[in-house]
Amino acid sequence: MAQSEQQQQQHHNQPPAKPTQSSNPFNPQMTTSPISVSAPNPSWFSPKRLLVMLCTINMINYVDRGAIASNGVNGSIGICDDSGICSAGSGIQGDFKLSNFQDGVLSSAFMVGLLMASPIFASLAKSHNPFRLIGVGLSVWTFATAGCGSSIDFWTIAICRMLVGVGEASFISLAAPFIDDHAPAPQKTAWLAMFYMCIPTGIAVGYVYGGFVGDNFSWRYAFWGEAFCMLPFAVLAFAMNPLQLKGFAPAESRKFLEPNETTSPLIEGSDDSNINSCVIVSSDKASRSSPASKSLNQLSRFSEDMKELLHDKVYVVNILGYVSYNFVIGAYSYWGPKAGYSIYRMSNPDLLFGGITIVCGILGTLAGGLILDSVNATINNAFKLLSGATILGAIFCFSAFCVRSLYFFVVLFSMGELLVFATQAPVNYVSLRCVKPSLRPLSMAVSTVSIHIFGDVPSSPLAGILQDHVNNWRVTTLVVTSVLFFASGIWFIGIFISNSDKFNEDGKEEVSTVDRATKKPLFEENTIEGAQDSDEA
Repeated sequence: MAQSEQQQQQHHNQPPAKPTQSSNPFNPQMTTSPISVSAPNPSWFSPKRLLVMLCTINMINYVDRGAIASNGVNGSIGICDDSGICSAGSGIQGDFKLSNFQDGVLSSAFMVGLLMASPIFASLAKSHNPFRLIGVGLSVWTFATAGCGSSIDFWTIAICRMLVGVGEASFISLAAPFIDDHAPAPQKTAWLAMFYMCIPTGIAVGYVYGGFVGDNFSWRYAFWGEAFCMLPFAVLAFAMNPLQLKGFAPAESRKFLEPNETTSPLIEGSDDSNINSCVIVSSDKASRSSPASKSLNQLSRFSEDMKELLHDKVYVVNILGYVSYNFVIGAYSYWGPKAGYSIYRMSNPDLLFGGITIVCGILGTLAGGLILDSVNATINNAFKLLSGATILGAIFCFSAFCVRSLYFFVVLFSMGELLVFATQAPVNYVSLRCVKPSLRPLSMAVSTVSIHIFGDVPSSPLAGILQDHVNNWRVTTLVVTSVLFFASGIWFIGIFISNSDKFNEDGKEEVSTVDRATKKPLFEENTIEGAQDSDEA
């Protein structure tokens, strides 16, 4: 005990650390305080905790997708038989008396908010901390989902669904780059697979959750329950120490340098003219940086980034295949329970489709990531896996809707979904690795917007229109499933396009020494003070 007190006394009696020199464009002798002394307190997160948090948020997000598609929440319109006996409608469709087209539009209304907000959040990531932006998005999502449960007609719930898209935009465009930054090098695709595994799992849980809550309570309680589950994560995103993305200089480092660049006591061996010139230049820049000029600069930078992104052949081909793939997945996720009930007279279609999707989604998505890691995760190998798994999955799914037996349908459709979901990790791996780090948020934002606006958004109402005309769910599902063959062909073309992994392309240009010093402690268990004590011992 005495020895410990003596060490603490020696620690407190130590003279303050001498200032270290750093380069400055105005005065090469300008000094700054040691970075380690003023660095922010380390975050309690480890990479695995970060992965668990992001996966849970993604799960809740897609539970909402599955819940609104379930028979318990979505419901059905009231019908009258030939004898004049009418049955009351149920769920959203029954309460608001929606046609199939309106019902399909409702499932896609979130896309309006997603389309508008995704590029904005991706652009703001260069000037604001990305983790704080996720907190803003989750807050909007929470209040919008609660609003869905309180809606009074078609238009109020449609507006709330649009705001749900705004909340989703921040998370979808920024979460995957965080995982790619902090995942172990040999397991990056596997970690992405765990994250995207939450898409089919969340939808499947949403089917079961929506069916249970809707049948036993009310469809409104399903949305209120989702908002309650998401609220703690919205608060946590603001409360914890923010993380930073690779390729982006943190706002904290800029704030840390400001006092040292403008305070004269830190400057040694310099005359007043150098100090004054530094202050004058800074004030001149500040006066010229009006809000309008900042907005124009940000818009110009966004346009340049978009131009670079859309000129990347690998990225464009990958997204075109993903759009075609998501056209089918979107129609399956929304119309699957209704189609299954109509074709095979399933006693509980929500539970059956939910069970198939959750099992095949977990196994298929994890298998896709593990296989790509095991054969060496490259963009070319990813395209091979995408093309092969998709065409085999298309064959099984198409065959499933052709058979008459429910037993054979379950077997064939399960095999098809197992193969189809194996594409989730590889397709997002390509989107992250075919662009430089500073473009990854925009890459994911454009990918998300594209697969929705050209994929699952039109597929739900178009499938509804087709069903209204043919009045045969078997024909409708076969037409929708055939699009998977088209997706496989597009990804097959990607195998022959020249490509390179750009993960480290602009890392040295964007990350400063201050960034490294402030970013490193975020995933360390020991604090800075603890490290100093160990050095003394």
